[in-house]
Amino acid sequence: MIKTDVVIVGAGPVGLFAVHQLAINGLKSEVIDNLDRAGGQCIELYPDKPIYDIPGIPVCTGEELTKNLIKQIEPFKTNFHFNERVQEISNENNHWVIKTSKNKVFISPNIIIAGGVGSFEPRKLSLKDAEKHEGKNIFYSVNDKNKFKDKKVSIFGGGDSALDWALELSKISRVTLIHRRDEFRGASHTVQEIKKLSKAGKLVLKTKYQLSSIEGDKNIKSITIKQEEGKTEKIETDCILGFFGLIMKLGPIVEWGLNMDKKTIQVNTENFETNKKGIFAIGDICTYPGKLRLILSGFHEAALASVECFKRARPNEKYKFQFTTSSKEIQDRLGVKTK
Repeated sequence: MIKTDVVIVGAGPVGLFAVHQLAINGLKSEVIDNLDRAGGQCIELYPDKPIYDIPGIPVCTGEELTKNLIKQIEPFKTNFHFNERVQEISNENNHWVIKTSKNKVFISPNIIIAGGVGSFEPRKLSLKDAEKHEGKNIFYSVNDKNKFKDKKVSIFGGGDSALDWALELSKISRVTLIHRRDEFRGASHTVQEIKKLSKAGKLVLKTKYQLSSIEGDKNIKSITIKQEEGKTEKIETDCILGFFGLIMKLGPIVEWGLNMDKKTIQVNTENFETNKKGIFAIGDICTYPGKLRLILSGFHEAALASVECFKRARPNEKYKFQFTTSSKEIQDRLGVKTK
């Protein structure tokens, strides 16, 4: 059982900034995210695309913003619980009991939902034999490319992720890239590079094919791919990488009794609390009159929510607003060395 001042659901930019705002106020937080790393949409959807509306930063990519936000909270040594989802919550003595998909239990007076547009989940293979190989021979993301070194890897997909990993893994693996169409959705220069490698025999490119079957019991031995007109081909394979895009789901949040507006959570604009005391929603997942789905709006929401979290976590203390420029207390928390 993990006791903390605040549980943050979501490790995107707004969730990361919430960690910062809570910590400078002296509060501890634990962060839970369904993905395998921090960054949310910024990392999963547009890591290399420029963002032009972060105050004081003329331009940065989603990846750069995420790295800077992580660096900003390094002094606080916050615990992150990745590949994990909040399954259910209950209220006991004005504290929330949070249970996750990995059977962890958290107790906290506050929950901040910073789940973006919902939790990201990869579209998975629908073949009946696929599930037993997932996490062993079938993967939907790459955490460590060296796991695929000297392996026969079949990559499915036609977007940037499939193309980028086909290029990268072709340096250390025997790669076959398979796509159901002739046209690719990825960057044109990457597509040209793939075709060059294919002509040079450094990877195998198969278009207008889809996965038909998987052969192998404990481990995958081969796969069969099939064209619309019925032509089939068997390919020796050690691992399958599937990049079929992401689906976004609110998941169990819809069962928490929160006031919803379509797929967003209604909050007040004083502290971004929901209709449940001690549950806050910030970032793209919340809605209120005049709401703008901007990262900077989420930062503002995180700052105000953190103040109310302090009042609930420290009911016997008076909240004292302080500037980071002049507060020695905050600077000590940040690890700033002052003369």
